Amino acid sequence: MWTYDKKLQYPVNIKQPNPKLAMAIISQLGGPDGELGASLRYLSQRYSAPYDEVRALLTDVGSEELGHMEMISAIVYQLTRDLSPEDVKKYGFEPYYVDHTTGVYPVAASGVPFTATYFQSKGDVITDLHEDLAAEQKARTTYDNLLRIIDDYDVKDPIRFLREREIVHFQRFGEALRLAQDKLDAKNFYAYNPSFDAPCKK
Repeated sequence: MWTYDKKLQYPVNIKQPNPKLAMAIISQLGGPDGELGASLRYLSQRYSAPYDEVRALLTDVGSEELGHMEMISAIVYQLTRDLSPEDVKKYGFEPYYVDHTTGVYPVAASGVPFTATYFQSKGDVITDLHEDLAAEQKARTTYDNLLRIIDDYDVKDPIRFLREREIVHFQRFGEALRLAQDKLDAKNFYAYNPSFDAPCKK
C-alpha cells in the first residue's frame, strides 16, 4: 500500500507556455522510453523477482517512476495552459489539440499512443534486470536529447533532475544484478542449465 505525499518530487514552475516544446517532452510520459512504461515495467517485474532485495528495489523505483510521471504531466500541463486558438496555430499544436484539447494524454513525441509493448516482464531475474538497465539508459538518452533542445531554464531544471534519477536507477539495478548473480547457484544461472542438457527421449 502506498502513502501519497501531495507534492511533486521536484518542483515544476514554468512561467512561459510553449506547446511545441510540450509535444517533445510528452514522449517521456507515453513514449517508448517514458515514465509510464518504466513504472509499469518495474511494478510488474517485482512479483516474479526471487529475492527480497530485488523485489524491494523494483517496488521503490517503480513507485518513484509514478512520481516522475506526475512531474512530466505537470511540465506538459504548464507548457500548454491557457492557450488561445491563435497559440494553438502558432505553435503547430493542432493535431494534439483536436484529439485532446490540452488534456494530458500518454503519447510519444511522434504522436503514437502509449502501448504495453513498450515494456517487458519476462519472469527471469537476469533477463528483467538487463532490460531495466537498458531502459534507464534509453530514458537518460531521451532526457539528454530534450536538454539539447530546451532553452527555458524553468523547463530545463526539472528535466535535469529527472535525468539524474535515471543514472541513479541504472546504478541501483547494476547492484541488483550483481546480487542476483551471486545468489543464483550454478544449476540455475543462465550460462548453465542442466535441464537443457538432459538426453532427449527417443
